[in-house]
Amino acid sequence: MGTYLNPGNSGFTRIKNRQYIDKTGLIGVLNRTINTTDNLVCVSRPRRFGKSYAAQMLCAYYDKSCQSNELFAGCEITKDPTYPEHLNQYDVIYLDMTNLLGKTSPDQLIEYIQKQVIQEIRSVYPDAQSADALDETLINATLHTGNKFIALIDEWDAPIRETPEIEEEYLRFLRMLFKGSGTTARIFAAAYMTGILPIKKDGSQSAISDFHEYTMLAPGEFGRFIGFTEAEVRSICEEGGLSFENMRAWYDGYSAQTERSIYNPYSVMMAAKDKAFRSYWKKTSAAEALKTYIDMDEDGLQDVIARLIAGETVEVDTDAFQNDLTTFTSRDDVLTLMIHLGYLAYEEDRDAYGEDGGDIPAGFVRIPNREVRLEFENILRKAKHKELIQLVRDSDQLLKDTLEGREEAVAGAFSRIRETEYAPAYYNNEQALRYIIKFAYISSVDQYARLEELPTGRGLADIVFVPKKRSVLPAMIVELKWNKSAEGAINQIQEKRYPSALKGYVGSIVLVGINYDQKTREHSCRIETV
Repeated sequence: MGTYLNPGNSGFTRIKNRQYIDKTGLIGVLNRTINTTDNLVCVSRPRRFGKSYAAQMLCAYYDKSCQSNELFAGCEITKDPTYPEHLNQYDVIYLDMTNLLGKTSPDQLIEYIQKQVIQEIRSVYPDAQSADALDETLINATLHTGNKFIALIDEWDAPIRETPEIEEEYLRFLRMLFKGSGTTARIFAAAYMTGILPIKKDGSQSAISDFHEYTMLAPGEFGRFIGFTEAEVRSICEEGGLSFENMRAWYDGYSAQTERSIYNPYSVMMAAKDKAFRSYWKKTSAAEALKTYIDMDEDGLQDVIARLIAGETVEVDTDAFQNDLTTFTSRDDVLTLMIHLGYLAYEEDRDAYGEDGGDIPAGFVRIPNREVRLEFENILRKAKHKELIQLVRDSDQLLKDTLEGREEAVAGAFSRIRETEYAPAYYNNEQALRYIIKFAYISSVDQYARLEELPTGRGLADIVFVPKKRSVLPAMIVELKWNKSAEGAINQIQEKRYPSALKGYVGSIVLVGINYDQKTREHSCRIETV
């Protein structure tokens, strides 16, 4: 067993020795591409979504230097008809690009890779015809053994993300191996690359156009392998005695076309291990970069960030993104990057398909779950742009005025929000008034959980602000009226006993009635504490 040629199955053995969620079905999907025109596959997904686990699993399955039948016993793949045909039948070239970047200087990376792989091939197959170039060495080895290679490249995009100065040389290296059906067909039975970013575009096309890509935007048949499915998470919760509802609120929120509910696998496993629900995202380098993207102001990005934090869904056009961390021409480029990094969940706009079933021009993004929302909220108060800072300051003051019962100040704050870009274009019903509540109290997200239309037994409370565990603030119930009266809103809260919906809550409750009069174009407010 070598380092880059046939590294064996020890990596997957360590994974199997822990609580393992069976993702071996991915092997069957890849097996069906072997020695076909679809045999070059690139799957991208965020950090901590199991990319390296998948690569090590594939290595254990294909590597002919080891015997992995017992390792896969009882796994899903053993039921697949392709399982015995390809089990431990190939020489595997395994490149962990993040690890390789730590072995040598960036300018020597490609030379180092070729030297090390050639050296290991010569050691294993000394009778194969010698060559100085990697592609020629691989061809000679296949001629000697009569057997093609499987290429596994983990974190394929690490050189582009971390050392952009070698991007062109690195892409040339990949083209040398994988672009051109003649050479590729002679060397590789299949290739599987995994990373965070899709393949870098060269102009309007992929720089390595022969790869079939599966991304967070279009995961295709690899969708159920991106993260944990709902069924898998339910099983984890049952086994560990954990609340499935809490697990869903914290770590669900992604989707993958046919899989409508995808969970962050790393965070789920950490929560199961620690028996605690918290943000494990903040411990990753992904969270450290979030502030950089939030502080950008490409094409009004700050307004979009405010809408996302307020709980809105925002339209995005993902087509122009160049698949790197530096080329941004619009806010859509930044939002698309945030999808690939896992900060935002993406839903395709199914109504946007053309009659010919062509490309989707746009989809929608939102903050996926409580874990990621916490990171947005933590950064909200650190934003550099004055518009967002002013929104937060105004919201802080509004919350203070509300809790202290300053009715005129609260009404005035709503009138000012009404005149901003955060108000809907058509301010003509109670739903429009509900919309601006999200932005008026946006700074409360770190103190309260906001619930809309909460069932009370005698009706639906418009908006209820429930204090989070660490908060010392009282609960709030906000009732909205249109062309009626703020007093009527308070009366409705009391008559329908909306406070009874806060079961288990001990503490004072602030009742807030807001009315908008279309004739006077003014808001009015009544506040009571019970």
